[in-house]
Amino acid sequence: MNIKLLSMSLIIAGTVAMSCNQQTSNTQATSSKDSSDIKPVAIKEEPVTYNVSGKEYNGYITYDSNQVGKRPGVLVVHEWWGLTDYPRMRAKELAALGYVAMAVDMYGGGKIAPDPKTAMALATPYYKEPTLAKTVLDAAINKLKTFPETDTSKLAAIGYCYGGYIVLNAVKLGADLKGVVSFHGDLSGVAPNKNLIKAKILICHGDSDQFVNPEVAGFKKSMDSAGVDYTFKSYANATHAFTNPASDENGKKFNMPIKYNAAADTASWNDMKEFFKKIF
Repeated sequence: MNIKLLSMSLIIAGTVAMSCNQQTSNTQATSSKDSSDIKPVAIKEEPVTYNVSGKEYNGYITYDSNQVGKRPGVLVVHEWWGLTDYPRMRAKELAALGYVAMAVDMYGGGKIAPDPKTAMALATPYYKEPTLAKTVLDAAINKLKTFPETDTSKLAAIGYCYGGYIVLNAVKLGADLKGVVSFHGDLSGVAPNKNLIKAKILICHGDSDQFVNPEVAGFKKSMDSAGVDYTFKSYANATHAFTNPASDENGKKFNMPIKYNAAADTASWNDMKEFFKKIF
């Protein structure tokens, strides 16, 4: 080979190698910088109060304090046991997903029922008067809107057992929400009116729920007759309260047909996440 051509080839090869090395170095530096900019999730929980007709209600607001900007807001409505650690845990899980979540107090004063008799006494006024569900939930919605982290155009609510009843009746009465999710919720209450319902609806139901199963056919018929858009998911071998790990202990303690089902819990939570992606 010509010496001159060989020298030229070596010079070009060296230049290309230097260029590639420089590009790799720049990419690594950029990648390193991007990684250092990613902040870990920092869940913050603060007590909140709101009032309805002079009565004080005590909930909790939860969000990722390292997240920048506004985000969709989700209300979490408790089982008939009241605002225990369980709904607060769910609110924190929602915060870790990027939402600002508010664990709602429906009874006032943060009351917690130690047994089914007390729980029924606390829940009964809402079953007798479904409009009360919307009144108290509306107050919680308005409170959630006051936080700077909340995107007030993107609000939803989830409810467990009694809480499912609360969120479903609230939207059937016209609550200002984009979506609601009922987990093993009571399906009774007011008749649906398509003209009042603003929210998309997801029902997560256990197919072995002895409490709610008698209501399923009537609920579907009323929703279908009214032309309401809703999604009904049923989970195999899941009883009432299937999402709550405390259900096993409560079931034995109070002789109730409730039991935690890990598979149904995971599946219903994933269905909720997909539901929120669609509505938000």
